[in-house]
Amino acid sequence: MSLIAFFGALESGLIYGLVALGVLISFRTLDFPDLTADGSFPLGGAVAGISIIAGINPWLACAFGMLAGSVAGIVTAWLHVKLGILQLLASILVMVALYSINLRIMGAPNLPLLGETTVFSTLVTDGNGYWMRCLIIGIVVLLAMLFLNWFYSTETGLSMRATGSNLRMAQAQGINTSWMTIIGMAISNGLIALAGALFVQTQGGADISIGIGTIVIGLAAVIIGETIIPAKRIWLITFAVVVGAVLYKLFIQVALSSDTLRSIGFGPQDLNLITALLVVLALILPKAKNKFLSRKVRA
Repeated sequence: MSLIAFFGALESGLIYGLVALGVLISFRTLDFPDLTADGSFPLGGAVAGISIIAGINPWLACAFGMLAGSVAGIVTAWLHVKLGILQLLASILVMVALYSINLRIMGAPNLPLLGETTVFSTLVTDGNGYWMRCLIIGIVVLLAMLFLNWFYSTETGLSMRATGSNLRMAQAQGINTSWMTIIGMAISNGLIALAGALFVQTQGGADISIGIGTIVIGLAAVIIGETIIPAKRIWLITFAVVVGAVLYKLFIQVALSSDTLRSIGFGPQDLNLITALLVVLALILPKAKNKFLSRKVRA
């Protein structure tokens, strides 16, 4: 794998690190199977893209994209906690609706940003582009991690964790679990939309299909991170899922660059197949690890 390919995978991995942090909230903290991610990721990109074209500061455009994603998360949570729609079905309904909304926002399936001012325009030059983009995105991811570490230590964050761990006990303690679910889903999809806003600026444009498979990548990143860095402290958990996202993208890059896989017929068209195989591997690794450790203890 070349140095440029490495930095490309690192850049993509850091962006999906934000997705992993969002999935950590919905999937692990709230125990909420949320497919809204496949719609909120392109939603963030579409809102940021159309804002940048309108001449709005690109960082403010990212904030608008993040806000739009938060609204999508609130709608999903509201469908569940107020209307009683099953979590998975509520998220699927919002995801489907977001496809049309994203088309409305962009006005077309594609939205080119070539020549527009982005968050990278000021600092990125022809000579430093491959690592400077990673640095800028890395700072955004670090800020998101610091925010989550602080948030989970607050009373609201602790109440949210209690809501996901034991809903009935949380309700018995007087916690407004509906409100905690809405807040959590808003933060989760806001982070995922922020990832989409940064993604379209690295790719030079938004596309209606960029959200396909977002939730799968997020889940894989969380599981890989938890497997490699098992932890109970919040700061280490958030760090682990970001590492999982970066490793996931590096694995994909290595797989696509592998001469061995090419020799047996694998190519770029098999990206989704390789992705599925990596997710399966990530899912069975924790069980295999526990099985190995239990045998070692008995021996």
